[in-house]
Amino acid sequence: MEISDFQRFIEEKYGEVDRKRGTNATFLWFIEEVGELATALSGDDFENKQEEFADVFAWLCTLANINGVDLESVISKYLDNQVEGFK
Repeated sequence: MEISDFQRFIEEKYGEVDRKRGTNATFLWFIEEVGELATALSGDDFENKQEEFADVFAWLCTLANINGVDLESVISKYLDNQVEGFK
């Protein structure tokens, strides 16, 4: 699956509700998931780590969608050696 495919899936399934919630409230959900990932990373439950990584990515896609950002397009800079700083 391509990143754009997953982002489109999130949009189709949750887009209307996500836009009604808005960026600020969605960002709070995202941060909550990042916190859950941080907790999972400090433990030994690999399945939980996988679940939390997936949740963080899904909420990141949600934030991108409601802000008109195509993640696959913007992260291509990492493949094109267009990132300044630490490499």
